[in-house]
Amino acid sequence: MRVVKVGVVKNGNLGACPVLDLIFDERADRDDVDFRVLGSGAKLGKVQCIETMDKMLEFKPELIIMISPNAALPGPKEGRDKIKDIPTIVYSDMPAKKAVEEFESKGIGYILCGADSMIGARRPFLDPVEMSLFNADLLTVLSITGVINCIQDEIDGAIAAIKTGVKPKLPKLVIDMEIASKYAKFSNPYAQAKSMAAYEIASRVAAIDVKGCFQVKEKEQYMPLLATAHEMMRVASRLAWEAREIEKVNDKVLRRPHHREGQILSKRGLMQKEE
Repeated sequence: MRVVKVGVVKNGNLGACPVLDLIFDERADRDDVDFRVLGSGAKLGKVQCIETMDKMLEFKPELIIMISPNAALPGPKEGRDKIKDIPTIVYSDMPAKKAVEEFESKGIGYILCGADSMIGARRPFLDPVEMSLFNADLLTVLSITGVINCIQDEIDGAIAAIKTGVKPKLPKLVIDMEIASKYAKFSNPYAQAKSMAAYEIASRVAAIDVKGCFQVKEKEQYMPLLATAHEMMRVASRLAWEAREIEKVNDKVLRRPHHREGQILSKRGLMQKEE
């Protein structure tokens, strides 16, 4: 069987970071892919991004997935500049829209997600527990509202093309609540509406956290802003779960597991056999 070598480079952190590679082999039984993951931890400076990419290129990947906040920053760009003739897909947040022209000129695919919002990173507010809770809520939003399905579909499509010797068609997506909803494929319109609301609330978190982190200097002003942003993400997570619960009540939860050979299977009913 043709095995595709996929490299995942993680610089800094976004909500999708912990699962970006795992969603393609959720049962650890796929025979058609060989993933390698390298990361620079929380930082994404030039040195860290170059070192991780240099190490990744030693693996000789046939597809590279890059994830970082604001992929337009110098660090991630320096990492991309090391890539020569390898299909590459960037997953990032909305500040990375400033790099879209570069992506297009280099033939790099991209998935930019509005809901994968910046965290409230001020020392008086953010401790390890607050950081973990925010990311748990954010990952719930990404999982239920359709973002994870989008990443799965687009990157699995590229892997499938490489397996057959075809040049992959790389995604060019800026995800909003309507695009996310199409990938989520809810069967109930109320579940869909709750999911779209969750996505939109999560998307608005970034602007408040940017204001609280960079634009406001007085603690008396920025602390309530950061708390507000995190409460919004919590509400978005609850709405997303409510959407999934509606699907559960109707036995219509969409499940899309991978076959051992890489195909995406599908089912709705809990006891239904996937096909």
